[in-house]
Order: sequence, then C-alpha cells, then structure tokens
Amino acid sequence: MSIQITRRNLIRGAAILLGTTALPSFALAAAGGRLVIASDSEPRNLNPAMVASNGVFFIASKIVEPLAELGYDGMKPLLATSWHGSDDGKTLTFKLREGVTWHDGQPFTAADVAFSAMEVWKPLQNLGRAIFVNLEAVETPDDHTAIFRFSQPTPVQLIQNALPVVTSVLPKHLYEGSDIKENPLNLAPVGTGPFKFAEHRPGQYYRLTKNDAYWNAGEPNIDELIYRVLPDRAAAANSLEAGEIGLAAFSMVPLVELDRIGQIDGLEVITKGYEALTYQLIVEINHRREHMANLKVRQAIAHAIDKQFVIDAIFLGYAAAATGPVPANAPEFYTPKVTQYDFDLDKANALLDEAGYPKDASGVRFSLDLLPAPYFSETKQFGDYLRQALIKIGIEARIVANDSAGHQKAVYTDHDFDLAIAPTVFRGDPAISTTVLVRSGLPAGVSFSNQGGYANPQADALIDKAAVTLDTDKRTALYKEFQQLVAADLPLINVADWSFTSVAATSLGNVANNPRWPVSNWSDLTVER
Repeated sequence: MSIQITRRNLIRGAAILLGTTALPSFALAAAGGRLVIASDSEPRNLNPAMVASNGVFFIASKIVEPLAELGYDGMKPLLATSWHGSDDGKTLTFKLREGVTWHDGQPFTAADVAFSAMEVWKPLQNLGRAIFVNLEAVETPDDHTAIFRFSQPTPVQLIQNALPVVTSVLPKHLYEGSDIKENPLNLAPVGTGPFKFAEHRPGQYYRLTKNDAYWNAGEPNIDELIYRVLPDRAAAANSLEAGEIGLAAFSMVPLVELDRIGQIDGLEVITKGYEALTYQLIVEINHRREHMANLKVRQAIAHAIDKQFVIDAIFLGYAAAATGPVPANAPEFYTPKVTQYDFDLDKANALLDEAGYPKDASGVRFSLDLLPAPYFSETKQFGDYLRQALIKIGIEARIVANDSAGHQKAVYTDHDFDLAIAPTVFRGDPAISTTVLVRSGLPAGVSFSNQGGYANPQADALIDKAAVTLDTDKRTALYKEFQQLVAADLPLINVADWSFTSVAATSLGNVANNPRWPVSNWSDLTVER
C-alpha cells in the first residue's frame, strides 16, 4: 500500500516534532508521540496552588492536580473521589484516591491536602484567601480522608465550584519547613499529574514528559508536551501552517487569521473548551486618585466607551457587551437588571463638567496614566482605543506599556496607575475571582484583585454575607444585589465578555472535551501516528 504525501500528512507528522532551528532537536518518541504547543508567556511561578491563573494552569495543570475537575456533565473526581458537607455548613469531608504517588515516588496522602489547604491555599493563594477565609483546620483521621473545618457556614456549592481552580495539591514532604514563596519547586513543580516537569529553557520552551506511574492506568497517551515560547501571536499562525506546532490555544492565532487558518487541510478552529473560562475585559480604576474617586468621572468614562465598536473592531464579533461583573452566560447568577451606560459622548462631557473638571484652552480636562495588560492583543488594542475615546471627552491618557512582570508590579503592588486594563476570568461562581475585584482590605501584591483602593462597606457586607449563606436561592439573590451595586457605583468598568478559540492539528484526539480544557490535565489527549 502506498502512502500519498499531502499537506495534511505533513502537518500531522510535523505537529509532534519541533520544526525550528531555534530549538534543540528532539528525537521522535517511541510511542505516543509528542505535541508542540504555542505559549505566549513564561510564568514567573509555576505553582498553581499559590498562583491560580490560566497562564500558570496552562502548563502546570498537567503536572500538579486539583481535587476535582469540571466536566460537561458535572464535577469529575481527580485526587478526591467524593465529598460531602454537613447540614450546618461547617464541615466538608473529602475521600481521597488511593494508590497515587508523587513524581518522586512518595505516596500521596491526606497530609498533603491538609498542608496545601492550611499553608498555601488559605494564606498565600490569590483566590484561596477568599474561598478559605473561614477554614480553621483540616483533620486527617486516615491517609485517605481530609475533613475541612470552617468557623462559619460555608456553602458546599461554592467549594464544589471552586475545586478545579483553588485546590491544586502540593507535596508536603518537599515544601514543609521551606519558604513556600521561594521554594525552587515553584519553577520546577513536582505533582501527581500525567506529566512530569522536565526542563525550561528561557525564551525557548518548557518540556514535560510522560508520568509512567500515573494513577489512571493507560494514561497519558502522549510522551512529551513541548510548550514553545512565541510571544508574538502572529507567529503562532505561521508556525501552525508550517507544521512546527500542533496546538495554539487561548486565541494564540489572531482573530483576523482564523478564517484563513481554518481552511488549511490538517488544521481546525475550535471554539469549545472555554465555557467555564469566560474572560472579561475590564477597566481597573485607582480610587486613590482624586479624579478617579469621583463617581461622575467614572460614569463619564463608562459613557465614553462604545462597547459595540469594541466587540466588532477588536473582537471581530467573538465577544458580547458586558452589563456588569457576572456574564450573561452564567444564568445561575446573572441579572440584566443593572444600571446601563450607553455610548453617549454628550452625557460623558456633561458629567465631567458637573464633576468640576472643565476643559482648558487646549481642550484637556486632566491627564492620567493608562496601563493595558500585556497578555493579549485584545487588551493592548483596547488600550489604544480607550486612549482615543478618552481624548474625545477631554481626558488625556498616556499609555504606559510594561512587560508582564512590570505590569503586575505597577498595578497590584505599587498601585502606580490611574486606569488599567485587565482580562479577568469568571470561573462559574462570583466568589471565585469576581468578588475579589471589589472586596476591600486585600494586601498589596495579590494579582487580579482590588488594588485600586475601592472601599464600600455595603459591597463588603454583601460579599461576606454570601460567603456564609447556605441556601442556594438566597445566595444567588445576594449576588444579583452585588451586581446591581457594582454597576451603579463602578469600582471598575466591565466592557466585554469573551471566550477563546483553539487551532489544533486534526491528528489530535480528545480536544476540548471539558469546559476548562486548556487548563485541565490532558491525560486522555492523543496524537495520531
């Protein structure tokens, strides 16, 4: 039987090989193959138990596993096989999987879960600080039972929704007694997942290798994952077309290239796999600045933004106008009954006049620093748009462009900004990475949190009450009230809700088979040989 050499076959073969002289040559694995993946960033920390963000999860979720993962038909057990809460909401008991070992061969036990919860998730994690604020202790009556004790009623609904995001488990024996924040394993993690960390060459790639002792027999199906660092997203499309990479997730291929790339034999554009990862384009506001603390100024900025133009011109229709902090595709919590800010330059200018900021002879009312997050082309493009939109109402915005580390420090540690643009994520429950954007009193340095100095006792009270409300209907009602308050008082401005696309070689199997697919563990992913 002869084999026809086609572009499709070439891409299939090349997708599991490194096709660039900028990287060292890897021999083809004997079985299962290799997948080369586009990555547009290099996280400074690969510890998902401490930094719960998609940039970290994209790589680390294949190495370090949480207690459970979200599937299209509900929660899927991973390191925990079951869980149940007490009637008073103060106890949550997890039964843990037996026969699991860490990548160094040591057994996984309840002690690892207790250590991770009390020493990392609760005090150190950007999201866990809020989720586990009332966690008092974790008891371990045996090696495969962990009993969480809370000082206040804690909704099982919340903890279950949070499991994939905040419960990545660390090996106690490798972290205990160390400075957790500075432990070198944060850069070379050891986990229980289907892949092991092998190496990182800065500016080039991360390499993960198959865990032959993975607890789920027969998985993983792939021998190596290579995350090739491609900071320039336009390069991802070219690399896919050339067969140098086999997967580009998180819209690594620019939206303007999707139609063309989708026509290439051997490649497909996939919009599934992000349903639980709704991104939100928001304008962060530094309320420490006098002009930003004025509600009329914030309202004027909201009226100056043409959301439909942003959706059409920047997202090319792959987004929806936001009404508030909860997206419409979260019907359990969403309410449209909130204050709206239609695009209206006349109203915006009138509000600024009322606020006491008249235009000078050159037409400028005041100047400010605008910091677009550098993570996505959309956030950078929106920064350019917002600068132009603001000058139309007499606000002169100076774009301050930083790399990822510089942006994080300026906004979340030094508070050196007037406005910032962030791509936050709604993760299925307002208590997970949403209320943290409004809650006051958070320490400096917590990424994607309220570092603008906004303080509203009413908002804090709603957040705190919802955190201990066990009745689902009452809890949902509180979050609808929360949305109404946020939309009226504008601690931040929600502009658009968007999802991502993936472009994958058709030789890949089991792609986008859960609503958090890019940040799940890929144990069942296959490469056709």
